[in-house]
Amino acid sequence: MKKLFRIIALLTLIIGAGSIHAQTDLKFGYIDSNKLLELMPGRDTVQQQLQAYQKELQNTINAMYTEYEAKVQDFQSNQATMSEIIKKTKEKEINDLITRIQDFEQNADYDYQAKQQELFNPLLEKARNAIKAVAEENGYTYIFDSSIGVLLYYEKGDNVLPLVKKKLGL
Repeated sequence: MKKLFRIIALLTLIIGAGSIHAQTDLKFGYIDSNKLLELMPGRDTVQQQLQAYQKELQNTINAMYTEYEAKVQDFQSNQATMSEIIKKTKEKEINDLITRIQDFEQNADYDYQAKQQELFNPLLEKARNAIKAVAEENGYTYIFDSSIGVLLYYEKGDNVLPLVKKKLGL
């Protein structure tokens, strides 16, 4: 029984020493992905395309609000002379327009987010590939993104932004 206990204790020490040794081989790095994205060529073009798309959506919303205001003003101005069936029809038109505006605004938000993702994905993929290549070339076990605020302490880590910039030719 004592022999079995010694063997288990010895195995535990060997495994523990192995894991301590494995932990010393870890190499940590960090990068500010927002700074990297700001430096990447093509970002300005993507921003301009997004702003143009956003302006197009906003122009459509503004036109819908203008139509709404005109219908409400017309209704209020002519309400006294309208028959009951015309009043109900005009009220229904105004309510339907309000619903269309709300639906369009909601869909415009989703469309804008989808457009943003569609336009930025190639840049993000290029950055991810460069970060991965730098990690593999330089033996990094982990690279953290310091721009999202989850990296609270990184004294032992290396800032890999210069390496990734070099990889991307920036």
